[in-house]
Amino acid sequence: MPSDEVAKKSVVCVLTIFLQRCWLKVSDKYVNYCTIWQLAGSDSFAVEKRKAQQVIEWMNAYAKKNNHKFECNLAGYSLQTVKFGDFEMVTWGGDWSTARNIIQKASKQLRAKVIESGYHEKRPLLSAMFGSSSEYGKIYSNGKHVGQIEMNKKAGRWVAKTESYI
Repeated sequence: MPSDEVAKKSVVCVLTIFLQRCWLKVSDKYVNYCTIWQLAGSDSFAVEKRKAQQVIEWMNAYAKKNNHKFECNLAGYSLQTVKFGDFEMVTWGGDWSTARNIIQKASKQLRAKVIESGYHEKRPLLSAMFGSSSEYGKIYSNGKHVGQIEMNKKAGRWVAKTESYI
């Protein structure tokens, strides 16, 4: 039987999860924005293929200069989209909010298209943890939100399922 302190921490953790949920409307669906148990995959961001290396170098330099815990590398495969072009997938490590901010700044600074994903459809907790591996993402061009994408994981790689302009 757990001690009172462990029980209190469990209750606080559950309440934190419910309180930290933010919802985003994407393509007539409400999508869950990064709860504690539903973090984005570490390879779910992408950068415009022709500027990929330049963007990666800029993001790493920016994070180091500003003492952020963030590092990224190319994942070694690309994501093809019909409406937005080709993207190189990026692996990253660090804080989720820092990663979001840095990738958006890179889009604006380097005038590049980027995909910032990690959004999940609203569904029961167990289904979300053990269900399909589908993610939604925002597409930024020159720092502006221009579209949305739904991605599925096939054979360990993300592939575009649906795309739309906003």
